Amino acid sequence: MATSAEPSSSLSFTSSSHMSNGSNISHETLPSLEAMSLNKLSANLDQLLVGSSCDYSDADVIVEGTRVGVHRCILAARSGFFHDLFKKDKGVSEKGGGKPKYCLEDLLPYGSVGYEAFLVLLSYVYTGKLKPSPMEVSTCVDNICPHDSCRPAINFAVELMYASSIFQMPELVSPFQRRLLNFVGKALVEDVIPILVVAFHCQLSQLFAQCVDRVARSDLEIVSLEKELPHEVVENIKVLRGKSQCSDKDNTESVDPLREKRIRRIHKALDSDDVELVKLLLTESEITLDDANALHYAAAYCDPKVVNEVLGLGLADVNLQNSRGYTVLHIAAMRKEPSIIVSLLTKGACASDLTSDGQSAVSICRRLTRPKDYHAKMEQGQETNKDRICIDVLEREMRRNPMAPNASISSQTMADDLHMRLLYLENRVAFARLFFPSEAKLAMDIAHAETTSEFARLAAASKSSSGNFREVDLNETPIVQKKRLFSRMEALMKTVEMGRRYFPHCSEVLDKFMEDDLPEMLYLEKGTTEEQKIKRMRYMELKDDVQKAFNKDKAEFDRVGLSSSSSSSSQKDGVKQRARKV
Repeated sequence: MATSAEPSSSLSFTSSSHMSNGSNISHETLPSLEAMSLNKLSANLDQLLVGSSCDYSDADVIVEGTRVGVHRCILAARSGFFHDLFKKDKGVSEKGGGKPKYCLEDLLPYGSVGYEAFLVLLSYVYTGKLKPSPMEVSTCVDNICPHDSCRPAINFAVELMYASSIFQMPELVSPFQRRLLNFVGKALVEDVIPILVVAFHCQLSQLFAQCVDRVARSDLEIVSLEKELPHEVVENIKVLRGKSQCSDKDNTESVDPLREKRIRRIHKALDSDDVELVKLLLTESEITLDDANALHYAAAYCDPKVVNEVLGLGLADVNLQNSRGYTVLHIAAMRKEPSIIVSLLTKGACASDLTSDGQSAVSICRRLTRPKDYHAKMEQGQETNKDRICIDVLEREMRRNPMAPNASISSQTMADDLHMRLLYLENRVAFARLFFPSEAKLAMDIAHAETTSEFARLAAASKSSSGNFREVDLNETPIVQKKRLFSRMEALMKTVEMGRRYFPHCSEVLDKFMEDDLPEMLYLEKGTTEEQKIKRMRYMELKDDVQKAFNKDKAEFDRVGLSSSSSSSSQKDGVKQRARKV
């Protein structure tokens, strides 16, 4: 949801015969006056949140240990949830008659909403405008990540979706559901799990159906799904997988029920921290620790001391890959537990091993870590910064042994994930060229990407509607295909990163456009009359956002002595031509 366009700075008065009740203001002026009044009201209410000189709040909401002052009359008027809450619950007052307190964690039936997400929703309640997602909690610390579907971006959108649903703000549920739907198609399948959980709890049928379909078609193991999803959701996924297997009997592998039962017993023994029982189960059957992926399971779900005890048995391959191509160290990186990572490295785990889609343990860790967590300063006596420790340990190990083995794209699923990410990056760079032609060119020059074959293909594809980066060369080996795709992705990511670094305001506009507006802007003429009207209003706001972002970045360049120029008219004409074409 974007901020509304700035109102006109002047009012027109006329002596036209179109007057009502003797007023001197024309009917044409009334909407402008109303818009001006609403914007002024919004700005005034915003001061209640951002103004530090005076605190008029009459209650505190405790979010992640931080007090947030709120005005119960505003929250009750804007949210049915808070209306009911304040009506029946007067809150917990401090000694001496202080303001009543409400702990957000106690108000939520399940899940959690972080401090930054609560502030974004609170700002919307007061002003009617949705602020951009704070970068420190909605991006990761991987420098080449486009932040279009990394876990922090998904988690923050999930928090906003959850809060909108719980706080009974239906006008926000629709755009946030659309944002999450956009994630489902391009995120790693394990990152779809939190979206599936919120869709289930918030009863979002369309989002739920797409998430279940994506997970059912994936190679995520049932044991993992049972750990992370509600029982009825897992059953739903099993039914879909059963139907798929029935329709493809030739590719169905036979499952040995006895073998599966014995593997489950080993997992249950690990859950009980009983490694002695694990040893006993191994002697009673031909199942090995590697057959049961016992180290993978322990690294994901068990206490670190259990992982150490299993490693101490000396019966498991520390660099074993599971059916999805993940080693135990990859799983430990996803959990971000330093003691497990160190134990694995001590026992010979290879930090340079790659997953089937080209991720190392440290890149997995980076893409799961928010800048807020990575840069958090720990006070004396507080728990150490685990996020930073994990990344630092893995980076040191990579520097010690930088030789990474060749990794090939082993399945069509992984290739599809790469193609989805490439499609997003190519679209983003293409729209950057459209909205901010000079800035996009400069970002590509800084990234030394203009002369690469990847951008030569991109330029050719953009000139021809038949351009298709997924064309298959039958003589191309999987390893050559992998190198080509990753080379292309690296060039695109580097350009996006340069754009973020040198043109932050322009990049914010592109972030918002790619997340929320791209599907709508491509079909301005479709939908009901009212829907078309809303789309055109958003289109006008987008043009205004483009111009403002350009002016802000240009002003910053002027301050630091950098020269940058871009034709304002070419931006507007480009956006206008694009809208006409679609």
